[in-house]
Amino acid sequence: MQRIFLVFVTNIAVLALLSLVLFLLEMAFHVHWGQSRLGGLLVLSAAFGFGGALISLGLSKWIAKRAMRVRVIASPQSETETWLLTTVRRLAEKVAITMPEVGIFDADEMNAFATGAHRNAALVAVSSGLLRSMSRAHVEAVLGHEISHVANGDMVTLTLLQGILNTFVIFLSRVIGGIVDRAVLKNDRESSGFGFVMTTMVAQIVLGILASLIVSAFSRHREFRADRGGAELAGNQSMIGALEALKRSQAMAMPPPMQASGINAGASNGFMQLFMTHPPLDQRIAALRGIAAPRTPHR
Repeated sequence: MQRIFLVFVTNIAVLALLSLVLFLLEMAFHVHWGQSRLGGLLVLSAAFGFGGALISLGLSKWIAKRAMRVRVIASPQSETETWLLTTVRRLAEKVAITMPEVGIFDADEMNAFATGAHRNAALVAVSSGLLRSMSRAHVEAVLGHEISHVANGDMVTLTLLQGILNTFVIFLSRVIGGIVDRAVLKNDRESSGFGFVMTTMVAQIVLGILASLIVSAFSRHREFRADRGGAELAGNQSMIGALEALKRSQAMAMPPPMQASGINAGASNGFMQLFMTHPPLDQRIAALRGIAAPRTPHR
């Protein structure tokens, strides 16, 4: 619950900051986006919506390395690190992507993530707890899962989706604010009234929640696809075994910007599952077992 709340607050804070900048620009240049200027508002909303998402994508590796204190393996210092680099290189060659940076972050919990601006400039990192607690066959499956995220371009796709949703949250909230300010509160002045500001902020929160539901649903879909990719690269039973090991472990509380990237995001119940970036591990395991199960012919 706390993890979901932090992700939600982070998204709302980004949108609030973008809207504040937009309010300040309007005041500085004495611009009011009325009904006749919806085209300009949409363009400006897109610039802010995609701008924030693309900046986050461009900084994703930098943020990940510092938030998780990742030690990138430049030259392996142990047999385990040599194996890790060799395995990632082999999996990357299988899916035809450039060798990503490989790192380890210190944590007792079993977790891993992939991030980066595009498929040929990625970072794959695993926790020290994962390397200690999992068999190499299971670690390889986890690496296959993360490499599949990179090969599928999930980071870029998620960023574009977030940019589109940010655009319409900013645009529609201000349109709703203008309608309430003019039609309901009868503000006939050229400048925006207090009603416009308050209505815009409330509408932005509500629309931001709906946008978070869409992003979370896409994120859950991409996890199933990455699981299938990990199964193809390392074997279905190895991928199932890795997920079963994660299920027995305690999920790591990753910082909000990283939570959608980690393979183990914990569990939630009831309505709050709609905000989860990862499906329950039971569902992911069942999906892989369904792939492995032979089909019964129709008679």
